[in-house]
Amino acid sequence: MALIAPSRRIRRTPFSEGVEAAGVKGYTVYNHMLLPTVFASVEEDYHHLKSAVQLWDVACERQVEIRGPDASRLMQMLTPRNLSGMEAGRCFYVPIVDETGGMLNDPVALKLGEDRWWISIADSDLLLWVKGVVYGLRLDVLVDEPDVSPLAVQGPRSDALIEKVFGTEAAALRFFRFARFPFMGHDLLIARSGYSKQGGFEIYVEAGDRDVAMPLWNALLEAGAEFDIRAGCPNLIERIEGGLLSYGNDMTRENTPHECGLGRFCDTHSAIGCIGRDALLRVAIEGPIRQIRPIEIAGDRVPGCDRLWPLMAGETRVGRVSSAIWSPDHGTNVAIGMVRMTHWDPGTQLRVETSEGPRDAMVRGKFWN
Repeated sequence: MALIAPSRRIRRTPFSEGVEAAGVKGYTVYNHMLLPTVFASVEEDYHHLKSAVQLWDVACERQVEIRGPDASRLMQMLTPRNLSGMEAGRCFYVPIVDETGGMLNDPVALKLGEDRWWISIADSDLLLWVKGVVYGLRLDVLVDEPDVSPLAVQGPRSDALIEKVFGTEAAALRFFRFARFPFMGHDLLIARSGYSKQGGFEIYVEAGDRDVAMPLWNALLEAGAEFDIRAGCPNLIERIEGGLLSYGNDMTRENTPHECGLGRFCDTHSAIGCIGRDALLRVAIEGPIRQIRPIEIAGDRVPGCDRLWPLMAGETRVGRVSSAIWSPDHGTNVAIGMVRMTHWDPGTQLRVETSEGPRDAMVRGKFWN
């Protein structure tokens, strides 16, 4: 088995000590940092996530911080979602697009104030794009990557754990809201958010809080013992079942938000100033010619989808599968695919060319969870 060679280009996290003690079995590299991928096994981690509570080291969700008089103006330039009514203390899922309407990232934006934002990014060098926009337009803002390391608490028992450690007000946070709560003399920013459909929270450990990173990890593990807590990580089965997209896998700069099924987050008529607004207005009028769809693949367990698998209708290629895995709860192979409009209707029968040969496939009307 090949190993990842350590270097300054691949950064450990404030929680790496805890991750290693918990028996991590695999990593990927995400935003130049280590991201755990499996602990017990993908399937065992999946069942546990759906029944209990897990602690995730997601410090790789780096922040692009924008602060200064033009901060809110710049944020609106980056996304076709209308941010004019967004209040401080809220999180918004915001597609970030370029001048062609192509997806550059699909982060969560946190509004800390009119003059200060965090963009909690998926895997990409979005920081460089934002800096380029600022420099080209001479905006009055500072843009940087602050030393902020999120720690996620995910699963159906996460509310009970957060209440035990941080109190009832923290557990009562509404979805995509955040506030600060005390821990060992520090005020930690906690948001009700996370990369699963099981519910949960993300705790943002800032540079000044680094000395409590591992005490926080350990306190959550200790308090969560009665809730069957384990270390975990984003789970491939659970995210595909829930239709959670992975930037760089299921979508890239070649795709518009509308192709990714994210048109509901595009207020192209009212998001005045968005860099890709004109391009997306045309897409909104004409509609996409391809779009992401849930795909059910017949047969036994599919191999790992480490490349794009062609979706075929007879001898014609009509799309591709980008993520696929066996679902124990649904007894079938679940997948995410990009399908042409001529073949994206629910029930359409197709063929997918996996790395181990062809399989029958069907377009579904909705994701599994």
